[in-house]
Amino acid sequence: MEVLERYDEVGMIDDAAFARAWVSSRHHGRGLARRALANELRQRGVDAETAGAALDDLDPDTEATTARALVDRKLRTARGEPEAVFRRLVGMLARKGYGPGLAIRVVKDAMAAQSAEAAEFADGVDADALADLEGGDRTE
Repeated sequence: MEVLERYDEVGMIDDAAFARAWVSSRHHGRGLARRALANELRQRGVDAETAGAALDDLDPDTEATTARALVDRKLRTARGEPEAVFRRLVGMLARKGYGPGLAIRVVKDAMAAQSAEAAEFADGVDADALADLEGGDRTE
């Protein structure tokens, strides 16, 4: 314990710096959203206040842009009926911690821009109603 206290005194242990680096690395490298990142930091023993400060650097616009990039990348190789592709992409974003409202809107917009068939399917998707069914979007 004495060694850890000494490391802390000389600045070798810095939870805030660790949390900021973790958020930046995992968001840009894996595309993880705030919710998933908060969980990972908690699992690594970072207190809620320090984690919150690090997550504040990740604004909603950046998160939405990252979600869209993830969907665009997956959509290029996606095969199958539009409904199945839609479900897989929303599921992928959910596993990365994105809320249902954001995930549904991003996938709907990306599919609408992809092809006429996908656009027709996307036009029929009511993102707000689906998000309500999924429990809302707690990240916005």
